Amino acid sequence: MEEKNNGFLKRADAHIALANEQLAQKLTQGEISASFMYGSARFSAWMAATSFETSADMKAEKQKVVEYFMKEYKLALEEHLDNHIENFDFSNNKI
Repeated sequence: MEEKNNGFLKRADAHIALANEQLAQKLTQGEISASFMYGSARFSAWMAATSFETSADMKAEKQKVVEYFMKEYKLALEEHLDNHIENFDFSNNKI
């Protein structure tokens, strides 16, 4: 939780602000979501690569890296889905 007090939420909010700017440019939610997921995966792969000494080392640990990022994304997605189930105004859900 300390990380959330050290800029974590501000960085997440910056990504959401960019998504909102892209919505204003008439891109679809799906287009924006797809590019965010692609960008996140690309950055995460680069970040993982920087932690290995060799390509062979990275290849040997690839499945662990995938499982880590999938687990973290799933936890975050479930948290936000639960929040929206409880708090979202479904009567006004048109963009």
